[in-house]
Amino acid sequence: MIIVMKPKAKAESIEKIKHLIESKGLDAHISAGKEVTIIGVVGDKSKLQDQNLEIFEDVDKIVSVTESYKLANKKFHPEPSRVQVGNVTIGGGSLVIMSGPCAVESKEQLLTTAHAIKKAGAHILRGGAYKPRTSPYAFQGLEEEGLQYMKEAREETGLPVICEVTSLEAIEAAVKYVDMLQIGARNMQNFYLLKEAGKSGLPVLLKRGLSATIDEWLNASEYILAEGNPNVVLCERGIRTFETATRNTLDISAVPVIKEKSHLPIIVDPSHATGVRAYVKPLAMSAIAVGADGLMIETHPNPSTALSDGPQSLNFEQFDKLMKELSPLVALMGKTF
Repeated sequence: MIIVMKPKAKAESIEKIKHLIESKGLDAHISAGKEVTIIGVVGDKSKLQDQNLEIFEDVDKIVSVTESYKLANKKFHPEPSRVQVGNVTIGGGSLVIMSGPCAVESKEQLLTTAHAIKKAGAHILRGGAYKPRTSPYAFQGLEEEGLQYMKEAREETGLPVICEVTSLEAIEAAVKYVDMLQIGARNMQNFYLLKEAGKSGLPVLLKRGLSATIDEWLNASEYILAEGNPNVVLCERGIRTFETATRNTLDISAVPVIKEKSHLPIIVDPSHATGVRAYVKPLAMSAIAVGADGLMIETHPNPSTALSDGPQSLNFEQFDKLMKELSPLVALMGKTF
């Protein structure tokens, strides 16, 4: 449940209720807005049934939260969250572009890409050092060597870097090199991994699972948030349907649904959603039009030789052209690059 305080509620009143909640062995999460402060209660609310909270000073009303996810719920946190990744803010008035190769293949490949995407206007460098692939015989990534190249790319370009992690060992290595962790679609419901990512202290990008509902996705984010890490960004990357014309079916409606249900920022990955580079531009534009906070777009120096996901990757010229084509729509939506 949530306790909505009256406008301009006194700090002493808020602290008194917080102390009461915690004295019952529950967690109190305070969300202070411009006018109203909300106190979210996480745990067995029956422990408060003998407390008439409505009559406490400065309490406006008590609202029940029926959804199983609490900390990700917009009722708990009415103001949209902003997540800081290095010098980049995700959420708010800007559109953040994450770009880079699906897999880090070499130092030269990554550094060349980093410089090219920065020149085109991208904000964050993405690259896979750990690659969970459908086939065990496919390229699995350079692991810590790839992370070292990502750190070098950040030092050379100033771009924050994000990398997918697939295990506790990967997290322990990644925190030494990157600015943001990514939990991929196949691990969205790997609850142990989610908890460990939450404990890492780094911002986390959580991709939607292959066949996950939006509520399941938000519940997965709750595992990260419950570890005391508020810096979670969601990523819609397509879901599995009966359609075979594209790799996945991009659920563009997920963006406004998330905006209604949650305060967490959401970005869209049109590259993984389709698996076809020709569809990246129209779906990127669709994502901007429905209010996404950012895009993840794969680029590669030579997609035809890429060890992973070449058919969906843009080369540098194509990426630069796309950034220019997206610019008017970004401005029309009241955002900035």
